Amino acid sequence: MATGKNIRTYFNGSWHEGDIAVMKAADHGMWLGSNVFDGARLANGLTPDLDRHCARVNASAEALMVTPTVTPEEMVGIVKEGLQAYAPDAAVYIRPMYWAIDGGLSAIVPKEGGGTGFAICLEAIAMAPPEASATLTRTRFRRPVLENAVVNAKAACLYPNNARMLAEARSKGFSNALVADALGNVAETATANVFAVKDGEVFTPVPNGTFLAGITRARHISNLRADGVVVHEKVMGFDEFHDADEIFLSGNMSKVTPVTAFDDTNYQIGPMTRRVRDMYWDWAATAG
Repeated sequence: MATGKNIRTYFNGSWHEGDIAVMKAADHGMWLGSNVFDGARLANGLTPDLDRHCARVNASAEALMVTPTVTPEEMVGIVKEGLQAYAPDAAVYIRPMYWAIDGGLSAIVPKEGGGTGFAICLEAIAMAPPEASATLTRTRFRRPVLENAVVNAKAACLYPNNARMLAEARSKGFSNALVADALGNVAETATANVFAVKDGEVFTPVPNGTFLAGITRARHISNLRADGVVVHEKVMGFDEFHDADEIFLSGNMSKVTPVTAFDDTNYQIGPMTRRVRDMYWDWAATAG
């Protein structure tokens, strides 16, 4: 079942209405997990950082030994063509995807020079309202490291672990999980990068190779620093989040999500969280 509505799919060189079939049973990506994707957004008539998301899906494919077949510039053009079918005020999730078709060495490694599947899925998914928030708890599941998982890619094979984190959090009555890396330091949540605010300064876990430091995360950091806010990227423990004045999440789906609880610690939706959201959309309007 699809997440959104009014779905359009780009496959084999043209746009199709609906959620069409794009993979075959023997495709490498179908049974051996060589699937990567990225997510961008149409919202308020804007597609912020679309070019960076298209570039990242190519980098993700290469990390899984899948050969990209569409340049980021071509991808941007295809997406913009597909978005013309939506109303100007529509909110659309933009998902370019690659997967390997042919297996090579012992079938497990994608065949060098083998076929690559490519598709783009557009789904109408509303932006979360500003008052929508998340609650966090801890989970026994952790982020993997490069030595045992392809953490340098936005790879589908990573997401079952995230699903375990979310399922555990929801079984405890929370909407998301604040997740540790292999050393027990905070990495991110199960679905997004995370920021803490303390005494007017902003703190976020330093990228250490266990999680994707997101495109939207980078944009928030750039906007904050340009506005004179001190932003620290550092090793962070869970106590620093309990002690924070505010916590907010950063991801492409909702851009900014305030956190109102971490276990038994409660927070208000604070001024820095609102400031980050306003700066993001002000930047997006300027960037076009």
